Amino acid sequence: MIRFLRLVQNENMKIWRRLSTPVMCGILAAACILMAFVMKAYQPAEAPADPWKQSLLLENEQLAESLSKGQLPPAMAEETRKKMEINEYRLQKNLPPHEPLMWKFTRETGTLLIPLVTLFTVITGATAVAGEFSMGTIKFLLIRPPGRSQILLAKYLSILLFALGLLLLLFVLLPLVGGVMFGFESWGPPRLIHDGQQIIERSVPAHLLILFAGSTAELLMMVTFAFMISTVFRSSSAAIGLSVFLMFAGHQAVNILSLRGADWIRWILFANTDLLPYFGEGSPPAEGMTLAFSLTVLVVHFLLFTGISWWVFARRDVA
Repeated sequence: MIRFLRLVQNENMKIWRRLSTPVMCGILAAACILMAFVMKAYQPAEAPADPWKQSLLLENEQLAESLSKGQLPPAMAEETRKKMEINEYRLQKNLPPHEPLMWKFTRETGTLLIPLVTLFTVITGATAVAGEFSMGTIKFLLIRPPGRSQILLAKYLSILLFALGLLLLLFVLLPLVGGVMFGFESWGPPRLIHDGQQIIERSVPAHLLILFAGSTAELLMMVTFAFMISTVFRSSSAAIGLSVFLMFAGHQAVNILSLRGADWIRWILFANTDLLPYFGEGSPPAEGMTLAFSLTVLVVHFLLFTGISWWVFARRDVA
């Protein structure tokens, strides 16, 4: 066990000693600061009086009119109904739809930058095994006492630890930069979530935690996929290119097929990587999808990717 932990530590040291790692951290920090300046530039100098009750009443009238026409797709119509019920709940409970700028910046920027963390982790994972083959250092790893399975597992765990490190850096930077730019504020009013049956008042910390945690399922799956491609084909460029292409094109394809009512898309990986609809953020791409179903699809794909990686790496002739 101690030997395996040292192996994981060694793989982590390889990652953090690369020149690309501090560059990635710097890009992540620069992106946070840039987004803060952009958001600051588009904020009005003085906040005018906001008749939010009249705004919500007007918005509900417009939403009801669009529903009455019967031209919305089922998923969009359901979201419209949820929006109307949330607005009515705000009016009844006297809960203004105001969000402190500091936490609005944290939420919106975090949602935008998590894919950047995924991209950086995919790049790192794609070079984990393929880089050893291209530099010829794989032979020095295999002559050591740990077996191939332990070597592969250590590399995979080191990549996940790297992803965790980037996420922690992001979660520390966001409220810090947001507080410096917009002022450190309290949590503000609760976030209202419609789970399909009732409206839930969720505190800002709980909402941010669920929002970020639900977005990491795609990170795990894309990193595992890139790791598999890197192991099978021993090509970091192929792993990076294919993973990035699928990451951006997969969701677009699912959205298009969802609007056309294709029920079979529930079996596609990218229809299940976003778990937020099961926590009140949007709707699943296909009717009848549940959290248990999506987790099952993710587990099956995860076992498939890791199983292929282990099978190929354990049987490959390095000589």
